[in-house]
Amino acid sequence: MAQDFALTPSTRLNLTTIGELLHSKARVVLSEEARQRVAACHRYLHDRLERTPDAAIYGINTGFGALCNQAIPAGQRQQLQVNLMMSHACGTGEEVPAELVRLMLLLKAQSLSYGHSGVQVSTVQRLLDFYNRGMLPVVYQQGSLGASGDLAPLAHLCLPLLGLGEVNYESYRLAASDAMSLFSWPPLTLEAKEGLALLNGTQFMLAYAVHCLLRTRRLLAAADVIGALSLEAFDGRSEPFDERLHRIRPHAGQLTVARRVRELLAGSPLQQQAKTVVQDPYSFRCMPQVHGASRDALAYVEQVVETECNAVTDNPNLFPEDDAILSGGNFHGQPLALALDMLAIATAELGSISQQRTTQLISGQRGLPPFLVAEPGLNSGLMIPQYTAAGIVSQNKQLCTPASVDSLVSSNGQEDHVSMGANAATKARRVVENVEQLLGIELLNATQALAFRQPARTSAALEQVMAHFREKVPFVSQDRVLYPDLHAAAAFVRTYAWQ
Repeated sequence: MAQDFALTPSTRLNLTTIGELLHSKARVVLSEEARQRVAACHRYLHDRLERTPDAAIYGINTGFGALCNQAIPAGQRQQLQVNLMMSHACGTGEEVPAELVRLMLLLKAQSLSYGHSGVQVSTVQRLLDFYNRGMLPVVYQQGSLGASGDLAPLAHLCLPLLGLGEVNYESYRLAASDAMSLFSWPPLTLEAKEGLALLNGTQFMLAYAVHCLLRTRRLLAAADVIGALSLEAFDGRSEPFDERLHRIRPHAGQLTVARRVRELLAGSPLQQQAKTVVQDPYSFRCMPQVHGASRDALAYVEQVVETECNAVTDNPNLFPEDDAILSGGNFHGQPLALALDMLAIATAELGSISQQRTTQLISGQRGLPPFLVAEPGLNSGLMIPQYTAAGIVSQNKQLCTPASVDSLVSSNGQEDHVSMGANAATKARRVVENVEQLLGIELLNATQALAFRQPARTSAALEQVMAHFREKVPFVSQDRVLYPDLHAAAAFVRTYAWQ
């Protein structure tokens, strides 16, 4: 049994830790520090309401959005929070995948654990109960503007705390009230501000950002290895990866990629053979510059996302030590929207240059047969996977149109600039999936081409990757139905332990 992991406000949560949590069976619990801070903030809020019963506090004794000037009597404040949850559950489109819903639960509990939101300890605990039991609310992808928080997705995420909405539990779709009865969990009774604290926040787009970054870490490693395999298959040159070149243009990502390719090519008999060309096409020669730029961009995205993982993003926020309740805009998704657009663009470029290497490999140059098949004409070989790759690259170009430059007015002009970060999030995930397939197609072509170089061999490191890939996708000696191979190649890229 994995050891419990405690959410502790004074300890920074990073992407590596989140990735390990998602893949482990560790229960997540509230630390004593978190419990004390959440309880103290909750007590402060109710003390403040008793001390200053007539002072307007947004979302606590007022309406929401454009209705912020409507006073709510004390006897209706609990119903106000329930009404907020129900009225905002307006999600449409496809369901959010289970692994992302689980991540949303974790991130929402983390944000509330700092003790600036005024919620009950039992509310945060119930989020973790859902997480730990794998009881995953049904959440929809469309409905958030990424500004007043991810209102609609978070409403769907948190409705089941009240016994409303639906959940997926152990492959069954259940009414939340029925699922909660399995564990004798009573519906929560929301107190002042709790509905607002649950709905305001960036946890929908943040969950997508974390998820995508964990996958792009693997893609960055895979792109260098697969690119090196393609270089060997194309009988490419190693000079473009010489450290001296990159020391005089010392971008961090560029230096890293050049070093990785040098290490991957070390000891390669193919590199020791005489070369017949003076220069290689850019898609081979400029791997350090292109892959490296994506690395640097994704490093920036990671910095933004880790900051958000350790942030309070609801509104208003409470500061008990200062006797202050401040209404601001920490729910606004602009930091994530810009970062997610950059994530999509940087990841798409890994796929774009990959597709160009695939195109070069099937072109019949440098002693390789056209379409990498021994009997072209009778066999089409790997002609059509390149079509597939080209179509995916074109789709990525469309998906990389920035969402963050768009804004539409909502709530009668009160919410007059929005981030559209939720749209940036969902399309970024599609780009990541597409690039996994693009690199899989390149890997299929590179290993096929290297077979025609035998008995010459590449380096031991690259030979090992090929051997593992061949266990999943055999050599294409003559035409066969190829889509299972393309799917298997994408799965290999997604799951292989790239070094």
